[in-house]
Amino acid sequence: MFDISSSRRGFLKGGAVVVGFSLLPQAAQLLAQTGTQEKSVNLDQVDGFLAIDKTGQVTVFSGKVDLGTGVETALAQMAAEELDVAIERITIIQGDTALTPDQGTTYGSMSITNGGLQIRQAAATARQALIAKAAVRLKVGIDHLQVTNGVISTAPGAPGLSYGELVGGDQLNLPIATNVVLKDAMQYRSIGKSAARRDIPPKVTGDFTYMQDFKVPEMLHARVIRPPAMGATLISVDEASVKDIPGLLKVVREGNFLAVVGKTEWSAIQATKTLSASWTNWTGLPEQEKLWEHVRATPVTNTEVSSKLGDTGAALRSAHRTLKSTYDFAIHTHGSIGPSCAIAQFKDGDLTCWTASQGTHALRRQLAVMFKLDPKNVRAIYLEGAGCYGRNGHEDAAADAALLAKIMNKPVRVQWMRADEHGWDPKGPPTLIDMQAGFDADNHLTAWQSDFFVPDGKPGTVALIAADLSDMPHEDFISPGGVMGNSGIPYRFANILTQGHRLANTPFRPAWIRSPGRMQNTFANESFLDEIAAVEGIDPMTIRLKSIDPTDLRGAEVLQRLATISKWQAGAYPRPAGTDETVRGRGLAYVKYDLSKTYVAMVADVEVNRKTGKILARKFYVTHDCGLVINPDGTRNQIEGCIVQTLSRTLREELKFDQSTVTSRDWASYPILTFPEVPEIEI
Repeated sequence: MFDISSSRRGFLKGGAVVVGFSLLPQAAQLLAQTGTQEKSVNLDQVDGFLAIDKTGQVTVFSGKVDLGTGVETALAQMAAEELDVAIERITIIQGDTALTPDQGTTYGSMSITNGGLQIRQAAATARQALIAKAAVRLKVGIDHLQVTNGVISTAPGAPGLSYGELVGGDQLNLPIATNVVLKDAMQYRSIGKSAARRDIPPKVTGDFTYMQDFKVPEMLHARVIRPPAMGATLISVDEASVKDIPGLLKVVREGNFLAVVGKTEWSAIQATKTLSASWTNWTGLPEQEKLWEHVRATPVTNTEVSSKLGDTGAALRSAHRTLKSTYDFAIHTHGSIGPSCAIAQFKDGDLTCWTASQGTHALRRQLAVMFKLDPKNVRAIYLEGAGCYGRNGHEDAAADAALLAKIMNKPVRVQWMRADEHGWDPKGPPTLIDMQAGFDADNHLTAWQSDFFVPDGKPGTVALIAADLSDMPHEDFISPGGVMGNSGIPYRFANILTQGHRLANTPFRPAWIRSPGRMQNTFANESFLDEIAAVEGIDPMTIRLKSIDPTDLRGAEVLQRLATISKWQAGAYPRPAGTDETVRGRGLAYVKYDLSKTYVAMVADVEVNRKTGKILARKFYVTHDCGLVINPDGTRNQIEGCIVQTLSRTLREELKFDQSTVTSRDWASYPILTFPEVPEIEI
């Protein structure tokens, strides 16, 4: 954990020797003395990712961050594997823009696939270079050397040289060899074995420091007062209404940005409740009851084809029978259980921000634009937040804190409240999907067409609320995330057309929420395939096995293993069974993530109460093939978490709003899955 005095040169003076500085020892010493030495954060340099100190301890610098998924432990395993050291000797520094390379935002299940691969390549490059150096020192050939827990020798237990001894005061100038040979799987000692997650014990005992727990000296506390209507304009503020609140330091007004700053958090909370302000009316949101009419009426900017095979239009026109269905998926909020929080400080013209952002390098660029700074004068330091998947309110809290720190000339902590989080974090946009299928005279499928109505946008950042309300510089465009993900289907039919109609706008500021698009799109695809199975008179497992590409053996195996563990009974389309009050049945779904990565298939045992309509998922059977598994226990954690969150979003969650603002601002009006509703899970 970094405190407020932490800096790049401070890290370097702490005794770690960074592998890869192309500096003569005299030059390095001079830079250290003059205080200008900086650590490399280059993606193509070993020292961008690794440091080895004189005792052989290894520090790994990861631009990808752990959002509570166990990534930190898995990355430590990957580095330990390629360096041949014990995982206990690996320390991970995450998401600090001054110390870690920009590996892109933590999203899309790419932390292991991309981020971990880069760390493995850096570690393997360093290992090879250190072995070569040891060969010279020991006067033996490289082929005669091996590494045992960071010691290079001719045999385990034989005299050798440790990494710490080899690095010493010398410097290595090492570009990462992207073609470096990684360890063969048969030699793995760390990868593929369950390792206890490092973050769990302190979280269980309450010793873990979340972003919400972090403090810096002389820190002030602030709350932002949002408009009562999302597009309202601030008319006036009565500062006298809060003059008697102890500890209140300042009422801040910058355009439509309104905040209070106090010596204590309680003083800021009291002022938020007491401050009198006048705003204009605004009713620019659609009526919730007419949301889907609104979506259909929104102008389409372009149509994006995600897959095409044959002539679907002609096949549908000549079909003996057609089937049509429409699926809609409600607007969701992130609903992070720990509301967003950040601390910011301006010092000597430089901005430092402590944040739970999953994209600290992107946030750094946004803050630089907002305050007209060179990005090198902005530092964002990652601290895990108590709840974060997708772009929730953490970046906005950082912008709030930075604006107020600039005005107050002291570090400022901004802690959102529950109403802020539900009301003002970006939303998972509404998704509307029209499906069509054509059949021949024998009820065999001849055509599949799906039309997705989703927001337009481009990859990148989401506009910061503070910059928008205060009219400070900012990028303002729709960035809904990968809402077209898995709109294409993992099946082969004679005629297929899947396309997304990109909408010019969407009711709320959109951003990626966990598995953006893929959950909604897969829900529609898999539900519609079940409807097709009913028309064809076959069961859901059979139609999937016969419809996947015959060369896709991994997909077939995932489904076949699922049939075994779930004791699936093939044959006639299954019908529910139960009592007069409760009906029981099974559901099946299969997905090939982005049609190129992880394969997942699930069976759910479900109960429905006929009187109340309440749905309970009692048990899930899961088969999951994501390729190389780094930490089996961590992978199970991920699968279990995905099921719990998907159940919550599918069965419980729906944002409520009127024509002015969000109305579901607490857990009573925006319910999530409860512990008694969590199903048994067999993986």
